[in-house]
Amino acid sequence: MLRIEKLSVCHGARRVLRDVSLEVHSGEVLALIGPNGAGKSTLVRAVSGVTPVDSGSIYSDDSSHAYDLLSLAPMQRARCLAVVPQAVSMPPAFTAWETVLMGRTPYLNFLGQVSAKDEEIARMALQKVDALELSGRRVGELSGGEQQRVLLARALAQSTPILLLDEPTSNLDLHYQVSFMETVSTLAHQDGLAVLVALHDLNLAARYADRVALLVEGSIQASGTPVQVLTPELISAAYHLEVQVIPHPFADVPLVLPGK
Repeated sequence: MLRIEKLSVCHGARRVLRDVSLEVHSGEVLALIGPNGAGKSTLVRAVSGVTPVDSGSIYSDDSSHAYDLLSLAPMQRARCLAVVPQAVSMPPAFTAWETVLMGRTPYLNFLGQVSAKDEEIARMALQKVDALELSGRRVGELSGGEQQRVLLARALAQSTPILLLDEPTSNLDLHYQVSFMETVSTLAHQDGLAVLVALHDLNLAARYADRVALLVEGSIQASGTPVQVLTPELISAAYHLEVQVIPHPFADVPLVLPGK
């Protein structure tokens, strides 16, 4: 489980996150939603260790121990959680296989040697995201959706119980958005991962998240199931836009539409 307690982050004199508390349990997807500038990416970066934290705590809990992630060295933290960042320009000359093997870095010996076990874990990670056939291709030759699958496989190769995703579908077409989120949901439910994903698309959050947290101006305004959080009152107030929420035509989730 990922446990965040009263987390605050400041950029200069501006407080970007204000006493944020969240829990993400094993086997579930928690979608972090909110308007631009709400602090979604800052929260993901703070949990991952990229952005310094001003106050608060972040723990990785298992059945017998709670690990204080803020006190861990980068390599130790990389064994607790893995990150799929926003669409990035990956080194185009590396193959997909080489890129996924980078996920094994926290486990390599001081010579940086890759073992047969590391290779098997990387191969299984590519299989899980349906990208094994991309292994020999260079990253620069892949489409945006294929690159995101490689990044997800790299994160899975870290063999961590917690997975963080920062706007992973923002530059993908509709097909790849749906396919990617279906894969993430399956990984959480079948492999018992605790998944925190920042999303712009409210309807992707409704469809693929077990719970949703609404972040507005650095504070959690609501947290619960998609039905509990994706209400006209909460969404209209957060986004300063009148919306209607109706039942999804073929799924038991809400559907958010702009306007009356």
